Amino acid sequence: MADPASTGRLDRPPSPDRIATLPSSLRRRYLLCVDTEEEFDWADRRRWHLSGVSAAAAIPAAHRRFRAAGAAVTYLADYPIVADDAAVGALGETIAAGGATIGAQLHPWVNPPLPPDTADSSFAGALPPELEEAKLAALAARIATAFGVRPLAYRAGRYGVGPRSAAALVRQGFALDLSVRPLFDYAAEGGPDFTDFGGQPFWAGEGRRLLAVPLGSALTGHWRRLGGGWYRRFGRVPPALAVLARLKLLARVALTPEGMPIADALEAARALLGEGVPLLSLSFHSPSLVPGNTPYVRDAAALADFWRWWDAIFAFLAREGVEPVSTDALAAFVRGGEAD
Repeated sequence: MADPASTGRLDRPPSPDRIATLPSSLRRRYLLCVDTEEEFDWADRRRWHLSGVSAAAAIPAAHRRFRAAGAAVTYLADYPIVADDAAVGALGETIAAGGATIGAQLHPWVNPPLPPDTADSSFAGALPPELEEAKLAALAARIATAFGVRPLAYRAGRYGVGPRSAAALVRQGFALDLSVRPLFDYAAEGGPDFTDFGGQPFWAGEGRRLLAVPLGSALTGHWRRLGGGWYRRFGRVPPALAVLARLKLLARVALTPEGMPIADALEAARALLGEGVPLLSLSFHSPSLVPGNTPYVRDAAALADFWRWWDAIFAFLAREGVEPVSTDALAAFVRGGEAD
């Protein structure tokens, strides 16, 4: 008999019977989530615990721009953010402005408990199951203390879900997982392999209490229908991927302004819509709102490009009739138990 705790794993592609059929009110929508986190040295894993949260001060102004474009935004806050009074204040101001929801993001290397005798991992799903859940519980409780509401939406930092993550999320009261990143493979670092995942939302865990909404990512180019397996094969010879992308034959594109040119992102969005993916999930990291914190926004010019990217993507979505949706609306669908 299969282990019930492994049913509907988030780190394995879903079986066809787990693909969720969303009601018409939740189809052809876009979801915008911000990985709301501390600033740290992305290039040096040994220094990730040395962090600050000053970039959170830029969130209220950024949110006003997103609201002006009609977006609903979920801020997936991690422990350093919700443990800092100033960062909590900035998010509180944002929530008060409307159109904002607080969710959770787990960075296990800075999220208590931090037992000294536990092997370090940047992927929560690779931790012992009881420690992963203890960290989830601590994060959810801290968010509830800061904002008066328990989070319903979750993303694992570095997309690091594991074999027991779905069951833990259900027990901790989450309704949505936003961690799956189709076509990306983190197995070499000890994380999950999402190469064979598609973009369709699916039910994870037991029953229909946790809806997994994959991030928006697609293969583009003339060879895109070869699929993720072929992309991985070409990736064994790294120069091959650069050549294929340059020749417009095959490229992997995520719906984010971080490292993804707008023309490529628009092509990926068209591809996903053409495949009938009901939700386009867009994202970025909150430290990118202030130059110098991430590899993607190094200076003022890069920040201007960041905002031009959003202007273009919102214009495209409006032309295509793709409307915003909040994680609150998706959670209500899950909690309402509406049949597929």
